Amino acid sequence: MSKPNSKLMLSDEDISRVIEMAWEDRTPFEAIEANFGLNEQAVITLMRRELTQRSFKRWRARVSGRKTKHLQLRPAGVSRAYCPTQYKHR
Repeated sequence: MSKPNSKLMLSDEDISRVIEMAWEDRTPFEAIEANFGLNEQAVITLMRRELTQRSFKRWRARVSGRKTKHLQLRPAGVSRAYCPTQYKHR
């Protein structure tokens, strides 16, 4: 088990998935909260702890103000969390 975050114990696999979801453009913070119980601030804390400083700064620059990372900022017609072609097996 890794370090506790927001009173939750996340496995290394869960932490890896949270990081993956946080990097995905179309996965909103609300989806991470629904799956792992981590709000946006907790995800930021986790990312700061788990990523290198350089990677964390890149990630923050990427997600800051991004409409697809916040459900309230998304256009009404967007209901998916990822691109339809993102998980196709080749």
